Amino acid sequence: MTSQPIRFFHRGQIVQVTDAHPTRSVLDWLREDAHCQGTKEGCNEGDCGACTVVVGELDHDTLKLLTVNACIQFVPTLDGKALFTVEDLKRLGGGALHPTQQALVECHGSQCGFCTPGFAMSLWSTYERHQACGTRPTRQGLADDLSGNLCRCTGYRPILDAGERMFELPAVRLDEAPVVAALKSLANVGVLDYAAPNPQAEGRVDRFHAPTTVGALAALLASRPDARILAGNTDVGLWVNKQFRDVGDLVWIGRVPELKRLEATAEGLYIGAGVSLEDAWRALVERHPALTDVWLRFASPPIRHAGTMGGNVANGSPIGDSPPVLMALDAAIELRLGDRVRRMPLTDFYLGYLKNALEPGEFVQGLVVPHTHAQVRAYKVSKRYDSDISALCAGLAIRLEGGVVSNVRIAFGGMAAVVKRAAAAEAAVLGQPWTEATVQAAQAALATDFTPMTDLRASSTYRMTVAQNLLKRWWLETREDEPLASTATSVFASMEREGA
Repeated sequence: MTSQPIRFFHRGQIVQVTDAHPTRSVLDWLREDAHCQGTKEGCNEGDCGACTVVVGELDHDTLKLLTVNACIQFVPTLDGKALFTVEDLKRLGGGALHPTQQALVECHGSQCGFCTPGFAMSLWSTYERHQACGTRPTRQGLADDLSGNLCRCTGYRPILDAGERMFELPAVRLDEAPVVAALKSLANVGVLDYAAPNPQAEGRVDRFHAPTTVGALAALLASRPDARILAGNTDVGLWVNKQFRDVGDLVWIGRVPELKRLEATAEGLYIGAGVSLEDAWRALVERHPALTDVWLRFASPPIRHAGTMGGNVANGSPIGDSPPVLMALDAAIELRLGDRVRRMPLTDFYLGYLKNALEPGEFVQGLVVPHTHAQVRAYKVSKRYDSDISALCAGLAIRLEGGVVSNVRIAFGGMAAVVKRAAAAEAAVLGQPWTEATVQAAQAALATDFTPMTDLRASSTYRMTVAQNLLKRWWLETREDEPLASTATSVFASMEREGA
């Protein structure tokens, strides 16, 4: 068995890991192997934020710091990066509390304290980002940054107070030079091909492959079609932690620069399969500002930093939030098998519940979102406003010419076994004047398009009623006669205006 060690920067030095199984979580490694027990285990599924850590990686010659959930990141994905935990903050402060920690103390932002290390790391990431730019976050900006951290004791008011207070204290900055130097030295090590014994299967060795070109990735998957593709680990990590699934050999796409391509082309916006959810959504919002609400409510910052839009699409969850929006934008998916590259409309990619058009050895290479002059909207409905799974999500696009609908796309997640477009509702709208009567016809047609299920998140009746109501909201915002602003149709915006 040949294997290379996993190398990363931690607590001021480069460490090597040689005996961790490829699916060992960063959280378990920290607590049990590195004996850094400040990072806590809460939900173990990337939902509560107690285990939030900060990962640093090179963006050209600049250090980029991102919050992630340690519980659903596998140790090999740290290779070539830097790992910062709550233990680092006091060291950065020269033995005293870091301004992030001091502010939490002064503002009474901790009660039971279990979630506090995660809050401190999210706040530290915000602190470093704004100190580097000479800016200060708004209170809402702080709330958005902390949307992946749950507090059940203190509540958010004193924690947000601490987020503002930390910028008033004497500044303490991370010295990036030694970190950058260490990461540059690690960049020259080469391709990671890691192996370790499977503790549950005597005599078996599991491998973690990290190819560095798309050609090498294609060749590897063509020869090993049963290998599990790993992108952001935000789904596969749950399979391991919660379902105790044996995922076998892993092929990680995080080292393939071609898959991180994000650029405007003559066709439209190209989103490589390795582009993070955060970067992909930001690029979409730059073109369609009405998508901002769904972007900020898609999971949480630590999940969006780690997960990829390509992975979200490939996994094919019927309640995924990216596919309905991408379908409304008429996106195509680009697939690769060996040297062959093919494209298809995203609407044709899903064949059934968790079934798609991928052939053995084939993988998602990217997404193409064409330019459009349509008015685009997206609505997410969930029990909790921030960081929650959708009961349903709608992606909607319409183009009017002389008050008549010349083009329309209506897609829903959470309404069927797959995300799909509402063909009957679209037919009821296309070529018709964009009036309330037309919307009512589309609402009635939804019953032909979908027979939603009842589960813990919502009943079938609720889903259908809400979907129909969202079509009404869409019309109110896009009608030619006195369209309403999105703040006028949002219950949350209404609550904020009333101080609720």
